[in-house]
Order: sequence, then structure tokens, then C-alpha cells
Amino acid sequence: MLPFRAIASGVNGRLVRLGPLVDAILARHDYPEPVARLMGEALALASLLGTALKFGSRFTLQTQTDGPVGFLVVDFQAPGQLRGYASFDRAAVERLAQAIPAEDREQLDGALLGRGRLAMTIDPGPGLNQYQGLVAVEGGGLAAIADTYFRQSEQLPTFIRLAVSRILLPAAAGWRWRVGGLMVQHMPTIGGQDDRPEEAPPGEAGDDDVEPGMRGDRDENWSRTRLLAETVEDHELTDPMLSPQELLYRLFHEEGVRVFESRPLADHCPCTRDRIEVLLASFPAEQLSDMVNEDGRIEVTCQFCSRSYLFDPAP
Repeated sequence: MLPFRAIASGVNGRLVRLGPLVDAILARHDYPEPVARLMGEALALASLLGTALKFGSRFTLQTQTDGPVGFLVVDFQAPGQLRGYASFDRAAVERLAQAIPAEDREQLDGALLGRGRLAMTIDPGPGLNQYQGLVAVEGGGLAAIADTYFRQSEQLPTFIRLAVSRILLPAAAGWRWRVGGLMVQHMPTIGGQDDRPEEAPPGEAGDDDVEPGMRGDRDENWSRTRLLAETVEDHELTDPMLSPQELLYRLFHEEGVRVFESRPLADHCPCTRDRIEVLLASFPAEQLSDMVNEDGRIEVTCQFCSRSYLFDPAP
């Protein structure tokens, strides 16, 4: 994750690249390609939104819809731990994949999700109140749904582009998933100045950094920067030969662009044997009896990481 700022316009943004991380998450589940692509987009979107949170906070992106992908969830634990899972109807997904060209990603993603809602939940930690934002899912892709949320619920003009591809790597490495995402936001003013990203030290990325003659009107600045962001191509977001810094310069060199410290992202699931044992202890004895398998043990499999845990039932 690379935070940045377009200097002349004062617009903040983030660029995310996912490589081995997304490979590892998708490899745990036998997802059809359309579902794998949708999950990749969800991982990128959760990363773009979650990295704005304080250390230890948790961001959850979750859809509940009537489409073939009826349930999709991604957890982001700040500063950068990700996990994800999707529940789907394989036969219905395959029918849609045959009926809708793979190139029409927006239409295919919209059909996979169907109609329902997307929830974005922020858990800032123990003793603090959770926040949840809801937005209707009405046939669009995840980027369009998020754009609708920020525009209608937060009144925060936002541009988001998500891209997923498979790249053939040399020799035995074979085909690998690559995911990229770009987000720019028209931040509100605080005390008469543009809000600064947390990544920027005090005194940086402020009015002194605006190029002469380019300060302009805030709305004009946003419109100009959004137009530049919209020129990004999907292949640029996922190309491993194009560095994030090079891509940002390619997009925003007319504005001047300042990048801040990058943030590593990791594939991580916090499930543990002890946590599951505590969960099982909360069930009545008769329900635990129903969980016992043919081998006389209770097997619990984490839907996120596919790790299985075996327990002996209590005497």
C-alpha cells in the first residue's frame, strides 16, 4: 500500500498492489475464476479503505445478496493483515460465466452479486463504539458500489479503480494472480486547509507545496485530479514490471506527486485452537454431541484459512 498526494490539487490517494498475498488466499479455496476475480477486487478494496485506520482497528467488508455469490467477506486488521472468504453457487456461477463475456467485468460482477447490501464495519478496538455503513447492491461491481456509498452517505467525492489479472511468470512459477487498486478522495477542509493524510509529517503536503499558478478552486482541483486518475489502465495496476512510484508519476506528474512511506500487507488469519476451544465451550452439551464425527471427534474448519482443528468431546 502506497499513500500519496497530488501536490498542486491537494488531493490524497492510495495505490495498492497484491501479489503472493492474493495467490495464497485464493489458493485455499476452489473458486471458479469469476469468483476469484471478485474476491481479488474485494481484497484490494478492503486494503484501500482499511489502511486509513489506527493500529489495532478492524475493518470488515461484507456483502449479503441474492446472487450466485450470496456472501462475501474480507477482514482487514490494521496495520495490514488480510483474510477473505466467499460463499457461492458453483452451477449458477458457471452459467453466468458462459452467458456474459469475461471482458464485461462490471456486468459479470453485478450479476454474480445480484441485489442486496454491502456493509462496511469499523471496529476501533475494546471499549470503543463500532461504526457501520450500509449501501445497496443493485447490480454493479464493487468499485461502483463503494463510489455510491461515499457519494451518498459520506458526501465525499471518491474515485476507485480495481483490477485483477493472471500473469504467467517464468519457469515453474506458472500463472499467478495479481491485483491492483487506486483510490483518490476529495477530502474536507479543516480550519480552512485541506486535510492532510496521516502519513504526511506536520508541515508536509500543505499549501506551501502548491505549484505557482496551480492552486485554483477546490472543486476544479478535484475534477482535474479525478480526470487524471481515470486514465489509469487495468494492466497498469497489475503490471509487476511497472513500479507503484512510476505509475503515480505517469498519472500525476502534471500535478506533482508526493509519496509517503509504503505499508506492507500480509495474509493472516487470527484463528487459533484456544479461541475455537473457548467457542465450543459456549455450546450446550447436546449440540456438541451432534458435532461429533464418525471418528468420535469434533472437527472445526476455519472458513477463511481452511485450517482444521480436532477436539475430543468432553466426557
